[in-house]
Formats: sequence, C-alpha cells, structure tokens
Amino acid sequence: MTVDTDTQTAITATWEKRLVGGLAGALTIVAVLQAADLPSRLGYSYYTEQFLAIVLGLSLALVFLVRGSRAAEEGGPVRSGPVDWALSALGLTLSFYVALAYPSLVSRTMMLPWDALIVGTALFLLVLEGLRRAVGWTLVVVVLVIAGYGLLGHLVPGALQTREVQPQRMAVYLAFDPNGLLGLTLNVAATVVVAFVFFGQLLLRSGGADFFNDIALASMGHRRGGAAKISIVASGLFGSISGVVVSNIVATGIVTIRLMIQSGFRRTTAAAVEAVASTGGQIAPPVMGAVAFLMADILQRPYTEIVVAAIVPALLYYVALFIQVDLLAAKQRIKQIEGEDIPSASRVMSRGWVFALPFAAVVIALFWFNQRAETAALWGSAAALLIGLTLGYGKTRMSLRDLWDGAVETGRSITDIIMISAAAGFIIGVLNVTGLGFAVTFALVGLGKGSLFLLLLISAAVCLVLGMGMPTVGVYLLLAVLIAPSLVQSGVDPIAAHFFIFYLGMMSMVTPPIGIGAFFAATIAKASPMATAWESMRLGWTAYIVPFLFVFSPALLLIGEPVEVALAVATAIGGVYAISAAFVGWLHCPLGMIQRILTAAAGVALLLPPGIGGEATLWVNAAGLLALLSLRFLGKSTHSPATIAEPDAARPEASTKRV
Repeated sequence: MTVDTDTQTAITATWEKRLVGGLAGALTIVAVLQAADLPSRLGYSYYTEQFLAIVLGLSLALVFLVRGSRAAEEGGPVRSGPVDWALSALGLTLSFYVALAYPSLVSRTMMLPWDALIVGTALFLLVLEGLRRAVGWTLVVVVLVIAGYGLLGHLVPGALQTREVQPQRMAVYLAFDPNGLLGLTLNVAATVVVAFVFFGQLLLRSGGADFFNDIALASMGHRRGGAAKISIVASGLFGSISGVVVSNIVATGIVTIRLMIQSGFRRTTAAAVEAVASTGGQIAPPVMGAVAFLMADILQRPYTEIVVAAIVPALLYYVALFIQVDLLAAKQRIKQIEGEDIPSASRVMSRGWVFALPFAAVVIALFWFNQRAETAALWGSAAALLIGLTLGYGKTRMSLRDLWDGAVETGRSITDIIMISAAAGFIIGVLNVTGLGFAVTFALVGLGKGSLFLLLLISAAVCLVLGMGMPTVGVYLLLAVLIAPSLVQSGVDPIAAHFFIFYLGMMSMVTPPIGIGAFFAATIAKASPMATAWESMRLGWTAYIVPFLFVFSPALLLIGEPVEVALAVATAIGGVYAISAAFVGWLHCPLGMIQRILTAAAGVALLLPPGIGGEATLWVNAAGLLALLSLRFLGKSTHSPATIAEPDAARPEASTKRV
C-alpha cells in the first residue's frame, strides 16, 4: 500500500507541528517551574547554569524548526528541511550535554578540555545562526565585530587597547562562565520574561483581549478623534503586557488603524499613532514588557523601584500623544465614532471588572509582599486562569486546552528573546574577559571631554544607530553594557542612565531610516513607510527629549523631595501640552507661525525641571506659564466659539465613514 505525496507531506507537517508544540510547551513549563522555585522546594540541588542550558537547548531546537531554511509556500509558513532538523537536534543535544556535565566542565575549564572547547565553539555558532533567523543580521554582525575586536584589540594602540585573550580560552569562557552565555541576561529571560509572557497569554485567552478593546472603545469612542484615542488606550494596555512592538501593532492595529482611517485621519497619521502607542507600551508600568526586569537585575535594584521611576516618563509620553491626537482631531474636525458602534461603559465594566484582579495580584505581590518579579507574574497568572476558567468575558471562557495553547505560544514567542539574551551574554563575556567594556567607557567619557550634555548627545546618537533594526530587548542589553557605564562614570544616577538608553534605544523602532514598528504600521494602513516614521517621531517627541531632562533632574523619575517632584511633574505636563499644541498648530483655535513659535517657547520654558537651575528655573517656569495663558486667552478673544464650532457642523463627512 502506497501513500501519495500530498498525504505524506500532510502527515509530516502534523508531526512537525506536534513536535514544535511539545518543545514550546516544555520550554514554558520548565521556566515556570524554575520561576516558582519548585525543584528547590522539593529538595533538588543544581546549578542555575544547568537550568539555563536546558532552556537554551529547547530554544535552539525551536528556532531552527519554526524558522526553517526552506522557502515558504505562497501564503504558508517557512518550512524546515534536513539541515534545520540536524541543527535543531545538535543544539538540543549539546545543550543537554552541558546541563548534565556542567559541574565537571566548570571544574576543568582552566585546563581547556577538548569537550569544553568543541561544545563551546559549536554553541557559539549555533546561537549566532539562531539569532540570525530570529532577528536578522544586525545583532549577529554586532556580536561578531565585538568578538573579533576582543581577539585583536590588544594590537590596537591607545585608549581602546584590550588585554590579549587566546581564541580557545575565549570560546570556553563565553560558553561556561557565569558572565557569558549562561549568565544574568539569559537567566532573566528564562524566568522573569517567560513568566510574564505566560501571564499575558493567559490574560488575553481568558477574555482580556476582548475586554481591553471594549473598554478602550467605551471610554474613548464618544470623544473627538475617538478612534485614535481607542488605539492609544488599547495599544498601551497590550504593549505593556507583550513588550513586543511588532506583535502589538499587528494584534491591535488591524482594528484600530482601520477605525482611524474611517474616522477621517490620514493613513500616515493612523499608522503613526498606532506605532507610537504600541512602542510606548514597553515603558508603561506595572509590567513594562521585558526590559524592566532586565534593568532591575543589571542594576541590582528592586523591581518596584524601576516601576516607580517609570511612572512620570510614561505619563508624559502618553499625555503628549493623547494631546496631539485630540488637538489634531479638533483642527481637522474629526468627530467621534457613531453611537451604535460603541458599547456601554457600565455594561463593559460590569462584565469585565474582574480583569483588574490579575493586575492587582501582580502589584500586591510586588509592592506589598515584596515578592520576586517572576513570583508576582505567577500570582497574576493564577488569577487570570481562575477568571478564565470560571467567568471569562461575554461568551469567551477558557478551557484546559487554552492553558496548553498559552504555554505553547509562550514558548514559541520567547525564543527570539532567548536568542537575543544569549547573544548579549556573549557580548558581556567579551567585554569582561578582554577589558573592552572599561576601554569603551573610558573612550566615551573622553569624547565628552568633561561635558555631560555632549556625552549625552553622543550616547543618544549611538543608541539610535545601534538600535536600528533590532528588538528593544536586544537594544537595551547591548546599550547597557556599552553606553550606560560611561554615563554612570560621568556622575549620572544609575537608574537615570539606564532609562536614558532604554528610551532612546526604544525609539529606534519608529526612527528613520529603519523604523521597523512604523514600517509595519504603514503596511497595515497602506501608507508611505518613511512618511509614517517621520510622523511617528513627531508624535513620540517626548521620548527623545525627556531622557535628557531626567538625567539632569531625577525628580522626573520620582527621585528627590516631594515638593521638588510635584513641581517638576506639574511644569513638565504643562510644557508637554504647549509643545504638542505648537506641533499640531492648534490651541483652542488655529495657530499662525509666530503663535506656534511662541507657544513652543512657552512649552520649553515650562518643560525645564526646577532641579536643573534651582530658583532661576522656577522664574523661567513661571514666565512660560504666563506666556501660555496669555496665548490661550488671546486666542479665545480673537476666535468666537461659534466660529470655531462652525466647521464641525459643516463637515458631516468627518464622522465614521467607509474606507
């Protein structure tokens, strides 16, 4: 009996799908058990590096199968071939060998044994290939350049000279030392990040996705430009949980971009609003994607301290975006969404208020019980699972199958971050073993020549350039070891230094010429990618400016005396409002060029934190406030309410319309 080719292909695809699902589910289960500290509670003793080797092996096996080298059928997924199966098996085998033999390997590393050398070199190459498939060539090239410089840097004269390290010693060091591949970054990704991604999956599958959409529609749909405001709320909520900009844009943008275009926003504006809102989710407490957990571990600070410091910068980011959208809707006479398309807010809340409980569980675990971040995520996961299995949202209710599917999707989506974290481990290892990290810090401080502002400008440029084409997690890890130490060495508060590189690195997602987030949103909106990226920069302008402010005045990170903090936040919000109005050209009424310049100047005067210049800055703030109030009062007196309101009534087509 023979089996035709199509049937055999279908059988192979089914088994491959099951294998990928099993590997992904196993990855999530192993990580969750480690996050819950279950093996230790049961009396098992092992090195953390052994656990990390298992996670690495499962991730390598997944990335080679999921991102196969064979060309995809039209409309279908990329297929895996014999080479992919071989690489998958090799990565899994070598990593499990490390997990089993790690105690012996680590005790013999100084003698450079042949098995350590072979396994270390092979894992280096496998991780680079997995990284290439996951995120492209950019980070691979960065790792190769840094590793190459580490081997040849002792030949370079001057400040960037490094100590000489033999290739075989570097290979063993990078693979087995806790400062290398199996180090801090991989540990955070394999425990904290996996736990929160799993939390997000359970929350969304329990009906949270529908609830977030409905609450955004109910709260913002009745307002002018409501479609864009819905995008801001929904994308901010999703982005904080997922932490993956492109996935967030695809998940929410399919609906929100279409709504914005139907409401009357230009395609470029609709795409830019979605891109900026989705990007900002990574800085929105309490979850903040994955970077906050990495920052907490690198700085050796409590996660709660990172979350508190992120509140005001995130507030300013979304306030600026919201104000610009609101004023743009007023300027372009874009009305609210039609009433029949908006659900009742009371009905939405009566059905979905329970979805506040998982977030409350996370916050209580972090702030009240001082639990580790991964433990807090498990508290939130338990609450989301309980809600999903018993209540759900509307007709959406979880099943045990959804629980397994959530584990599988978590494992699949986390492989990219695992590859990035592994690559970051290589970079950190090279910087440590060769002394290159100290050399780069010394060189950057020297470029600044004693001027902190000049050093910040140089660092900002490096952040944007290095971040192009890379996911935010990879950008932050790279900048945390290359740029942040030089800022701290120059006297910048460590939290301010890391938030500085985080913000500037994050904005590379929408900054031309390679603004991946903006380009994805433009594709959905069928808009010009480059025009979308430029408009995204305008809408997200605070992320380029505010980092400089909180470096000089940590009050914007809620560090300092309460009065100073309150004054800095209040003036900053006023400054953001004024500058946003100047960008749009609308402040209760249309603004001419001279008025826009004066409004922007008033905004700059307000935006300066009092901590920068002491009492003199307070007078500048007061002058800015007086100028802004004067401009607004003069605008009201020269434009009657009837004149301003008339265009809205004369433009019925500005309400919801078909694309």
